[in-house]
Amino acid sequence: MLLDINAYVGHWPFKQLKYNTCEATIDRMDRFGVDISVISNLNGIFYKNTQSANKELFEGIQSNKHFRERLIPFGVINPIYAGWRDDLEECRTKFGMKGIRLYPKYHDYELSDPACIELVQLAHDFDLPVAFSFRMVDSRQRSWIDIEQEWDLKNIIPIVKAVPDAKYIFLNLTNSTKLNDEEELLLKDANMVIDTSGRSVNAFQELINRFGKEKFAFGTHSPILDYMTGLLRIESLRDSEADEESKILFRSGNAKRILGI
Repeated sequence: MLLDINAYVGHWPFKQLKYNTCEATIDRMDRFGVDISVISNLNGIFYKNTQSANKELFEGIQSNKHFRERLIPFGVINPIYAGWRDDLEECRTKFGMKGIRLYPKYHDYELSDPACIELVQLAHDFDLPVAFSFRMVDSRQRSWIDIEQEWDLKNIIPIVKAVPDAKYIFLNLTNSTKLNDEEELLLKDANMVIDTSGRSVNAFQELINRFGKEKFAFGTHSPILDYMTGLLRIESLRDSEADEESKILFRSGNAKRILGI
């Protein structure tokens, strides 16, 4: 089984995207043998009211039973936008979303913001995973009105310290993965997975040795990135680097654990 923990529908204002609808996502999943995808709406990164994007995603998935069977929706929440608590409740109870994605760089807040900490704590209370993307697009070809700074692995530490018992999904890991001993231990102990789409996962074996086989899950970052790289990083591991049991965890087992399915 293949479970893609990092996919999107919607539009990117600075780049034309293909395969960015529910229907096109399912077609692409069929082509590459992916059974289930965790999906969010890119529009939520740019709408002032993120809930409009969550409603779009909900209505899109509800329009076809195959979408409902194979797409797991995550809501985009902005904790410094008025009414975010109501948005979270509607995503959870009405839209049936199984997790949330946060974009502090795009929504202009710090991980230490009390509202962000409250949101992650509420997600923990509702048993919802919280996903953070370290990079959306390559900053070397970004628009002048897109964000400039990307995250290192160290940048995520403040929220994990603040809510250590939450479920975390770290997506499109890029740049430095250097941590001090305390930070490394914090992530090892956290209930988290890192998806395989990011540039820093080129050194996959090294990361497995550092954090353990339970900490990684297949992800594509589709449709922004290509559909195969995240899977090739798993399948190209030698037998001496990862046995079949470990690869099953990477393909779907770890994602299923963090999603509670």
